[in-house]
Amino acid sequence: MAAPNEEEGAEGRRCHHRSAAMLDVPFLPFCAFLGTLGLLCVAMVGTWCQHWRGGFSLDGSSRTFNWHPVLMVTGLVVLYGAAALVYRIPNTWSGPKLPWKVLHGSLALGAFILTVLGLAAVFCFHNSQGTPNMYSLHSWMGLGTVLLFSCQWAAGFGAFLLPWAPAWLRALYKPIHVFFGSTILLLSVASCASGINEKLFFSLKNGTTAYKLLPAEAVFANTLGLLILIFGVLVVAALARPSWKRPDSDSPDSRQVRDALGGFGKPDWEAAPSAQPRGWGRIEAHPCIPQPLLSSER
Repeated sequence: MAAPNEEEGAEGRRCHHRSAAMLDVPFLPFCAFLGTLGLLCVAMVGTWCQHWRGGFSLDGSSRTFNWHPVLMVTGLVVLYGAAALVYRIPNTWSGPKLPWKVLHGSLALGAFILTVLGLAAVFCFHNSQGTPNMYSLHSWMGLGTVLLFSCQWAAGFGAFLLPWAPAWLRALYKPIHVFFGSTILLLSVASCASGINEKLFFSLKNGTTAYKLLPAEAVFANTLGLLILIFGVLVVAALARPSWKRPDSDSPDSRQVRDALGGFGKPDWEAAPSAQPRGWGRIEAHPCIPQPLLSSER
């Protein structure tokens, strides 16, 4: 008969396994949910600027400023989050990496271009209205995030896309690249949330319903900020989930993935033993070769 402590331990392990199974959400449905949430954020920021802030233009007025939140949320949060999740797609775990590298870099570059256009919109508005630039915490945080993003993209391009980058440099820089990828996303979310709050404080006064009375615009924009925060946290959680990470090429998980795909992604001599280069594979016994030097495996 098992001791009480052993029974409690076994029951605790069973509960842990059941909880883990309940939280084991498949990646693709989770990714579809994130995509829907990201599109909702873009639609809401566009609706906010169109319905309550007067729409869009390029004449230097407040309607020019309205491009700023739309482009920053679309580029620096949603499109950047999509770029970060490229290597969590199971299809990227085997076969050549170059197409996925190009996709990852292209999405990040698109996010950067939209971000730069968003900065241009706010600087154009400030300059046309005689408003000082770069005086608020939001502006400092946002510009710092964009500068860090530009360094991240340039370093990633040099380390992973250019052919002359040595393997040791890629291995050394990869964890740094991953860390700053998540950091930039969290900084982007914080910048967007502070920007929404700052815009509401500036706009809901002098003849409009005060922010503290929570008019419909305030409720809508606050909800947008919460959805952006949820999107960023879920993307970072997906990046940190071990079972969704691309396995290392020599890990047991990676070998299981290749076996399940019928050898796809293996070198030619692993996928098809008949295609092994000469001199590879089993070394047959020979009377002139001492047996301890023989090996049946590569």
